[in-house]
Amino acid sequence: MASAQVKAINFERLGARSMLMVIGLLVISVFINYVDRGNLSIAAPLLKNELGISASQLGILLSSFFWTYTASLFFCGWFVDRLDVTSVLGIGFLLWSLATAATGFVHGFALLLLMRLILGMGESVAFPAYCKILARHLPEQYRGFANGAITGGMKLGPAAGTLGAGMLMTNYGWRPVFVGIGLISLLWLPAWMKWRPRYKADARESFFHRSVAEILQQRAFWADTSASFCGVYPLYFILTWLPFYLVHEQHLLLSQMAKVTALYYAVDGGVSLATGWFADFFIARGAVATRVRKSAMALGWTTAAIGFSGCAWAAHSYLAWLLVTAVGVGIGGSGVWTFTQTLAGPHAVGRWAGLKNGFDNLAGVICPALTGFTVDWTGHFQVAIGITAGICLAGAIAWVFLLGELREVNWKLAVSRESFGHGS
Repeated sequence: MASAQVKAINFERLGARSMLMVIGLLVISVFINYVDRGNLSIAAPLLKNELGISASQLGILLSSFFWTYTASLFFCGWFVDRLDVTSVLGIGFLLWSLATAATGFVHGFALLLLMRLILGMGESVAFPAYCKILARHLPEQYRGFANGAITGGMKLGPAAGTLGAGMLMTNYGWRPVFVGIGLISLLWLPAWMKWRPRYKADARESFFHRSVAEILQQRAFWADTSASFCGVYPLYFILTWLPFYLVHEQHLLLSQMAKVTALYYAVDGGVSLATGWFADFFIARGAVATRVRKSAMALGWTTAAIGFSGCAWAAHSYLAWLLVTAVGVGIGGSGVWTFTQTLAGPHAVGRWAGLKNGFDNLAGVICPALTGFTVDWTGHFQVAIGITAGICLAGAIAWVFLLGELREVNWKLAVSRESFGHGS
């Protein structure tokens, strides 16, 4: 109850209009985040020819982002919880923007690899920081819209990158595009410094910080992480294999593929935003938050499973099934981080989110490789898409049955049990 009162006070103190500006800046930052991380895959054919690197070296460059990104997630939550989260986000944004711009100047495989590693380190702070800011400043009935908007921005980044950056690289080459996007992105920082939420930490707040061991002992953490993994897997399938599926399996031209991919992300992002708004609408009018949030996850990931299953066997109707998939992923994806923000509470959410995101990003290691293996084995996408559909369905079950009531973990009880040697 006290935590909810603090969040309500923070929201009233900050003001609805100012908080909308903060949310808008967070959406812009995650949009830039996903444009930056996807630029190299768009530039890959040009970059490979210009620098004369092998396909295996290109594969290392494309995967290297996840080496530092995933590793950094396991400890960046410490900085988010212990330091001024708005400054941590600003430093991370500066680092990844400069790494993007510098990529356009470097020559040679080693320096390109270094820039991708730095990019991964910088971008790792984003979602733990978003969770910390929203958990600290927004009551439950406002979080659905905020998280839906951030998810929408995340999905629109690849769409804009595929269309906008792709056309710019065709006309001007890949180097000016990297430099331009990286430097123009820096305009976000002055706006963030002006509008970022101000928070003065209480001297007693250090008492509330939770260790990694405390978080890992929570059943709710593993339930949240397991269910979320089932949502990250289809995200990485779409990010890494959708263009190839459209060209290889549905025989689209590259120009057609780009339009269909952009349409998918636009529907996904729009549905995420709408779902978050509707969830908040019902909660603000007295509906039980647990029931509303879980219903959205069950509906979303079940719909996604149906859409993926249709895509596995579709011929001319692939587009309709792909849009069903987009609607399902949009509904389910909108609330993934609301559970984390509520379960962890404002004092532990940074470290909880970092650990969770670190484990979840193992899907980025498993999904692309497993999909490639099954496509090589069968010559088609049916098995790979069937696996993705099954994981979506498992996610729907996990969100409903593994997670209990949507409320902050009873940290006092956890500490008490630990002190008596009973664990948690």
